[in-house]
Order: sequence, then structure tokens, then C-alpha cells
Amino acid sequence: MIYTVTFNPSIDYVIDVEEFEKGKVNRVTKEYKYAGGKGINVSRVLKNLDIQSRAFGFIGGFTGRFIVDSLKSQGVETDFIEVSGDTRINVKLKSKEETEINGAGPEIDEEALNRLFKKIDKLSSKDFLVLAGNVQKSLPMDIYSIIQQKCSHKAVKVVVDTTGEALIATLKFNPFLIKPNNHELEEIFNVKINSKEELIHYGNELKEKGAENVVISMASEGALLICNEGVFHASAPKGIVKNSVGAGDSLIAGFIASYSEKSSLVEALKFGAATGSATAFSMDLCKMEDVKKLLTEITITKL
Repeated sequence: MIYTVTFNPSIDYVIDVEEFEKGKVNRVTKEYKYAGGKGINVSRVLKNLDIQSRAFGFIGGFTGRFIVDSLKSQGVETDFIEVSGDTRINVKLKSKEETEINGAGPEIDEEALNRLFKKIDKLSSKDFLVLAGNVQKSLPMDIYSIIQQKCSHKAVKVVVDTTGEALIATLKFNPFLIKPNNHELEEIFNVKINSKEELIHYGNELKEKGAENVVISMASEGALLICNEGVFHASAPKGIVKNSVGAGDSLIAGFIASYSEKSSLVEALKFGAATGSATAFSMDLCKMEDVKKLLTEITITKL
């Protein structure tokens, strides 16, 4: 089974305004409401790929109920923990420029966190656990590492998608997969990266620090996989980018979906690249038919 953890879910409220004017009344031309959060995105895409998962996380209030109802209507299995306070709302304003306003979300107390730990303690070596997104200020910055330590003696395949020190702290527990992009690598190593060769260099450093597999997403330039079998590049298919939200989460979902069935890292890279691109070319998260159309356009090259 694949499990995802989203500490800070959201309602993603996406609105289109033809000509946004600051300080004036603006009329919305289109609006959409989605259950959001990186782990939730992974679960939603997995469902679209006919792979079952279970979404863990923390929800609260009327906004939290929207999250549960929305996911239930899509057939996504959930096992959320209720906390006091309301699940946050993130506003995505699309006009000539794209603007995001993200809510803070409720605090998570020790009792609620221990309830999550009890759920995670039941996982086994047959399971994948996706830890995705930033961590609220009410939680320890190394919470992902704490969870990994609980999983390490059971050989759970842990996937980590976060940034900065929170990511670095997880490497000592040998995550199965991490997925930084080029900007996140620059932040981690405090450098400016100007070439694919430099991306590979710093990706290898993360692997040497403990990550089993490193996927580096590069938007229109595709993705890199650094693993024990070598370094592989997946080309990016051509298309019009309509939605940048969730593309990285979709890459992870596609990668795990493929690997869980075929146990091939290279095939997983190809399927993940197609899934990430399919979401980028869609208004919402991709469907299986979108992914299949792009698979033939992706070339895998061993570097």
C-alpha cells in the first residue's frame, strides 16, 4: 500500500481574473476549488492512475470537511486526524501574472502527532510512505526524520519531498526517493547552478549523504534520475503549460505507481516524467489517458 502524509492540507481556491487591478473590485471569470497539499496531490494522482493509496494528515473545521468530502467523491481513501482550528485556504489568482496567497493552517499538538505515529507504526516493508510539503511552525523541523526513524527498522520505502534543512535531516535515514528541483538544490548548497553537469554533481552529493534515489525535476528540460544503476535523463514532451501546481507531486505519484508494479527505476522515471508533464498541461491533476498520450514522446538517455 502507498500512504501519503500531508501535515498542512488546504483548499486550493483557483480564480481567473482577466485584468487584475490592485486596490479595485475585480470580477472572477472562472473559479475552481480543489483538495490541496502535496501528499493529497500524490494520492489524487495515484487514484487517477488506478493505484490505491491512503491519505494521512491533519484537518479541522468546515474547510477540513470539504477536504474529506472532496477526496471521498474521487474515491481516494483517507485516514485524517481532526485537530482544533480550520484547515487553511490557499488562493491562486491567475491573471497576466500568477499570484498565490497561502493560509497558515491549524496547530498540531502532541496528542494529535502521537495518533499519527500509531498509524505509521503499522506500516511494513511492503509499503511506501510519501512525506511531502513544508512543516508547520508548531512541529519540530526534523519531524520527517522522526517519522523515518520509526520506519527504518521495518524497511518502509520512504519518499521525501521537502526543502532545505528539513530535507538534509532525512538523508541519514536513507530515504528511498527524494525529489529536489534545480532551485532547491541551489538553496541547499548555497550555489548558483548553471548546467546539467552541476545538477548531477549536487544530486550525487545528496545520494552520497544517504538518499537511495534522487530525481531532479527540471521543468521544460525534463528530469534526472541518479541511482545505483547510473544517471538517466528523461526528456520533456512538448505542450502548453496550463498549471504549474502539482506537477512535481504528479511526477512522484507516477514514479511510485510504476515502480510499485514493475520494480524498474528507469521505467519509473519515464512514467513519472510523463505524469508530471501531463499535469502541467492540464487545468487540474492529470488523468491516465493524459499520461499515456505523452509516454511515447519521452526518451530516456543514460548519461
